[in-house]
Amino acid sequence: MAVQLPSAFLERMEKLLGDEYPAFLDSYDAPHFAGVRANLLKINQAEFEQMVPFPVRPIPWCSTGYYTEEGLKPGKHPYYHAGLYYIQEPSAMAPVEALGIQPGDRVLDLCAAPGGKSTQIAGKLQGTGILVTNDISAERTKALAKNIELYGVRNAVVLNETPDRIAKAFSHFFNRILIDAPCSGEGMFRKDADMARQWEKHSVEKCEAMQKDILKSAAELLAPGGTIVYSTCTFAPEENEGMIAAFISRHPEFSIVPIPEEWGISKGRPEWLKQAGVSEKDQEYTAEAACETSNCGRLWPHLIEGEGHFVAVLRHNGDAAEMEVMDAHIPASEKMNISQHRRPAGDKLSRRKKNGPPERSEPTEQELLGSWNSFAASNLKLKSEGEPIMFGGNVYLSPLTKDRLNGLKTVRPGWYVGTVKNGRFTPGHPLAAALRPEEALRTLSLSSEDGEAVRYLKGETLAISADRIQRIEGAEPKGYVLVCIDGYSAGWGKWLDGMLKNEYPAGWRWT
Repeated sequence: MAVQLPSAFLERMEKLLGDEYPAFLDSYDAPHFAGVRANLLKINQAEFEQMVPFPVRPIPWCSTGYYTEEGLKPGKHPYYHAGLYYIQEPSAMAPVEALGIQPGDRVLDLCAAPGGKSTQIAGKLQGTGILVTNDISAERTKALAKNIELYGVRNAVVLNETPDRIAKAFSHFFNRILIDAPCSGEGMFRKDADMARQWEKHSVEKCEAMQKDILKSAAELLAPGGTIVYSTCTFAPEENEGMIAAFISRHPEFSIVPIPEEWGISKGRPEWLKQAGVSEKDQEYTAEAACETSNCGRLWPHLIEGEGHFVAVLRHNGDAAEMEVMDAHIPASEKMNISQHRRPAGDKLSRRKKNGPPERSEPTEQELLGSWNSFAASNLKLKSEGEPIMFGGNVYLSPLTKDRLNGLKTVRPGWYVGTVKNGRFTPGHPLAAALRPEEALRTLSLSSEDGEAVRYLKGETLAISADRIQRIEGAEPKGYVLVCIDGYSAGWGKWLDGMLKNEYPAGWRWT
């Protein structure tokens, strides 16, 4: 066995699994399963299946998910850089599928980094509704924001907050909430040997306390009739059936919705609570609540092609019609000072030298909005996509008003469309990544097969003749061009006199 598993973990799993234990143990010597998920914001499923440049086969519990061959490197293809698919472990695709998202929903991904499940949610929303995606770790929100941008998500807000502070700002606002909870990570031991080595540091008891607090906040965030999906990548019954049994005992307005049988996922194991020494008194759950956790789902590496996961679907029994239609504003008495709002990563604030003028002055909101409107009118065919928010010299289109975000640590208040430099509007890379070719005045399609697309992704300047710039009638080829790979948006270029100046960001380039 390549992975050195903790002896205490093995002893407990042997006790719980009984006759299944040998097969479970053998799974650690079996091949790992890798997967990709088509990004429906940029490509439909039929197109993806026709264009995907490597062998795939469907994943039973995710209609847009596909198994790939072990050892394959799908990140080394231009389509990955164009955001056509997300590389994701197959079992990790199940929680979002269980959430039952519909276009127009207001969705919160509470523990979101690095963002795989958030991009899955965004694909189901299809640009409608609202996605608030959050992580408590400031460092991890960098990857979260980048994935939101790479995959062309327009209707997302990225936060770096605690669940309780979000609950104060968005009380009973969301009708779908995903909790991919921090956990002891036992289900990932096959995939990540370091998690097995760190297991004792990530104690079950410590994780339980965090999970309990997160679920409490989620109940305050959910609208009547809404759904919470709670998931972990661990086997510990204390963090799974025990946590859910205690939650529905405290919240009788919730019930557990069974996982679809056609997914081939095993049921929850309520009998394990007593076997693991988790008493009703200690966890404060009723026998009836414990029994109901059999409706939860468990993904086992010896029974399915994937890693270990637990999924619980919690439905609020209230009438969804009771939920008021909430606009994006909050009462003035509840507003916090805008100075508490953390500026998005990458913004440069004006700094005043001692006894001297500012190093540079920020453009006014009127100047920012005017510059954006002028650029959009001259270069885009874009319908209204949310409220323009001017912040730190940058322009965002947000699904929420600025008032709603006051006082929250906001990494991205919406779709980042650009900034004003030296009085001129410069479009941002996330604007290009989320545009459809028909929404740009000028486009250029590069082939993924002849090396030109890779040269662009490496940041090279390209010699491009004017007749290759596709543009609407009457438009000149000179100016900003939406660069596409086989027809799918990838970034900006600036064309002049037969040369395309590369605007692909240095931090995103092919290496």
